[in-house]
Amino acid sequence: MQETGAATRTALYRRPACLLDEVTHYCSGCGHSLMHRMMAELIDELGIRETTIGIAPVGCAVLAYNYIDIDWSEAAHGRPPAVATGIKRVQPEKIVFTYQGDGDLASIGMAETIHAANRGENITVIFINNALYAMTQGQMAPTTLLGQVTTTTPRGRKEDEEGPPVKVCELLRDFERVRLLARTTVSSPRDVRNTRRLLKKALQYQIDGVGFSLIEVLSACPTYWRKTPQECNEFIENTMTDTFPTGVFKDDGKRRPFSENHSGA
Repeated sequence: MQETGAATRTALYRRPACLLDEVTHYCSGCGHSLMHRMMAELIDELGIRETTIGIAPVGCAVLAYNYIDIDWSEAAHGRPPAVATGIKRVQPEKIVFTYQGDGDLASIGMAETIHAANRGENITVIFINNALYAMTQGQMAPTTLLGQVTTTTPRGRKEDEEGPPVKVCELLRDFERVRLLARTTVSSPRDVRNTRRLLKKALQYQIDGVGFSLIEVLSACPTYWRKTPQECNEFIENTMTDTFPTGVFKDDGKRRPFSENHSGA
């Protein structure tokens, strides 16, 4: 509380303890800054700061370790699920999450994503989907929308040439060992609250030993979408969700971990 004369003011928000006091390198309107703060809040709230390890990818979030004061490991492009698997198996008491973009997770790292999900690794995957390769100047990604203009699809993505967008949640939901799959956005206060709730559930499932979780977050790239932040949010809500509908695609958190269900089999 702060007192100024007779008036008393109460702080509604404070910087999370594990969010470092650094100036962001992200572009204005980018969703990464918001996601970093959200993750820092949840790590503090769950009391897992000293046991959490993040895996930073190749991409815009390669410098995530500059912002959240936990242990981090860098991974080669697309390899965070493999690195997370190794760390979690060696130190199963740790809370391990990957933080990946769509080029990293759904293109060069698709094999690592699929096999970690199929094995049911007890890790949390945070998938930031902005529908292009942002760090390398806006090329088409597996998640680029049909008709979307990028630096490598100047006339828009065409289904008969580049194929349709890859939908990761829909792809993984039939895998038996996947426990939580959800797609959300950070384009409105309501959606931010929902994203925070889903991220907390995913981390709690890992704490409880439930198994593999993936939370996909539709996020803006104002620089390479060539839009203002407000226009980006409108694009997500009015256009992007037509291709990538939001919602919970799978939630088997009430089941016992797969290894317990099949013990002695």
